[in-house]
Amino acid sequence: MSNANLLSIKSLSVSFGGLKALSNVNLELNENEVVGLIGPNGAGKTTFFNALSGLTEVQSGTLSINGKSHKWPKPHQLIDLGISRTLQGVGLFPELTVLENVMIGDNKSSKSGLISGALGLSLKDEKKLRQRALTALERVYASGIADQRADSLPYPVTKRVAIARALVSEPKILLLDEPAGGLGAQDIEWMNSLIHNLATQCSVILVEHHMDVVMSVCDRLYVLNFGEVISSGDVENVRRDPAVVEAYLGVNN
Repeated sequence: MSNANLLSIKSLSVSFGGLKALSNVNLELNENEVVGLIGPNGAGKTTFFNALSGLTEVQSGTLSINGKSHKWPKPHQLIDLGISRTLQGVGLFPELTVLENVMIGDNKSSKSGLISGALGLSLKDEKKLRQRALTALERVYASGIADQRADSLPYPVTKRVAIARALVSEPKILLLDEPAGGLGAQDIEWMNSLIHNLATQCSVILVEHHMDVVMSVCDRLYVLNFGEVISSGDVENVRRDPAVVEAYLGVNN
């Protein structure tokens, strides 16, 4: 893990009508670091991801990447900022191949419509995108299924393909939204190893309810409760924080 600061968010606040979904949230992410964002249901984790992804309007707060201030992005600006995200639901196109689904993750190219290889790109650009997609599949150990239809895959494999789709744009910051959701114990262990490997090439912010995943892969944690950060720091200190035990982990953890 590098100590170089990559992402800094300060005083992020989001409201829906009169409801404060996030209140003065601060978060730092260093290069090649895995940061966990945890908390009870309704704590504001998805709202945080949506704010950073340009899907939710931000009322206040500052965003800087590599020490440079940025306006809160629109979704189409994420790739240029080096940010990519997975979704809680896998969201693959069932009629397309695995490779085509991954290629769609490059929004710059998919604007012209990638359906069954109809890219609207030059042959040279299409070849480059196809190679990036194959590389992304290799990173999740799924290059051997590139030509299979997405609707033929078992659920744990679709999770890998969804991550590959987020990797095709070669992000510096990867937002993983519940990557272990719906997985069994063996697949969760595999996901832990994958996240560790991904962090050698990018930084990761992880939202996850499986605490064994969080404790295994994260370098630092931020704990949200009712839209506010109630604890942050290294995994063991946060785990022992009485406020976290009471709000989320449970006294028996």
